[in-house]
Amino acid sequence: MYEVELKVRADHDDVRERLEALDAKELGGVAQADTYYDAPHRDFAETDEALRIRRERRTDAVVDEDAAETAKVTYKGPLVERESKTREEFETGVDDGETMAGVLGGLGFEPAAVVEKEREYFRVDEYTVVLDDVAGLGEFVEVEREAEESELETVREGAAAVLRQLGLDPDEQIRTSYLGLLLAKRE
Repeated sequence: MYEVELKVRADHDDVRERLEALDAKELGGVAQADTYYDAPHRDFAETDEALRIRRERRTDAVVDEDAAETAKVTYKGPLVERESKTREEFETGVDDGETMAGVLGGLGFEPAAVVEKEREYFRVDEYTVVLDDVAGLGEFVEVEREAEESELETVREGAAAVLRQLGLDPDEQIRTSYLGLLLAKRE
């Protein structure tokens, strides 16, 4: 399965107005801290891969303290097309993010950077619209959907149509990850 994603910089207030006009379904919000790792056996920056542990907590509801944070480990393969930020992705939940960090450390993986963001999720047709406020970078909008390889072009075109409905220009998309944007800003 592939994740097709189009991302642009955008003012969230304007986009929220458009989402309301489209009767988008509000899906809630989360705070995320993504710790990205360097591999001991290859350079992920050169291979365009990523390995991360994501720690996430809900921000839109009161939750049980014991269930307040979840953790997932994700591997993202290299981009597969020039027209969008589409890549193969494998993700699974882990019971304890700290223990998973210990496993990766024991295997020689080292933390490279942490990306922190607040996210709000909405549904427009079959697409997820995400309003991201990324620490150190600002506000972005992502339109995404999973797809089989045979559907990539059709799903990408649909994501571009959703961006246009939100008053945004798909030609202004940013294919660089938040990690890449943060690392470039540090240089």
